[in-house]
Amino acid sequence: MLDVRLRPATPADLDLLRCWDEQPHVIDSDPNDDWNWEVELQRTPPWREQLIGEVDGRPVGVVQIIDPAEEETHYWGDVPANLRAIDIWIGAATDLNRGYGTAMMRLAIARCFAPPEVTAILIDPLASNTAAHRFYERLGFRYVERRRFDEDDCLVYRLDRADAGR
Repeated sequence: MLDVRLRPATPADLDLLRCWDEQPHVIDSDPNDDWNWEVELQRTPPWREQLIGEVDGRPVGVVQIIDPAEEETHYWGDVPANLRAIDIWIGAATDLNRGYGTAMMRLAIARCFAPPEVTAILIDPLASNTAAHRFYERLGFRYVERRRFDEDDCLVYRLDRADAGR
């Protein structure tokens, strides 16, 4: 069984995150975002968690959980309270398709639904990323709509609390 854990990202993770951001599979899944790690790792706003996924103590990926109603750029637009949104990626291509992302997502989902008021989780993979669509659907997410976020053509998926863990 995998020993997968999520821990807070810190400024000490800067070089690792920069390296992961340069990987072709990461660029393919998120081509237009600049995570501005130098600044963002220094900040801990109440509406966001940036987490490093580790397997047996070795960093393998990153998860960001936000409250989309409170997030300061209003990336998700006008959304109701009590939602969460997740971004996730595996850093090294050699760590893909090993179950790490599934384990990290299950931990992130549990973290999102820990507060009883949270009703659902949103995600927005690129419309072209069919592997991600299948991944999220296996975890119980349901397609909501096709939507453009800045330069990215995305599919919005939602996981309602009642459907989590099914």
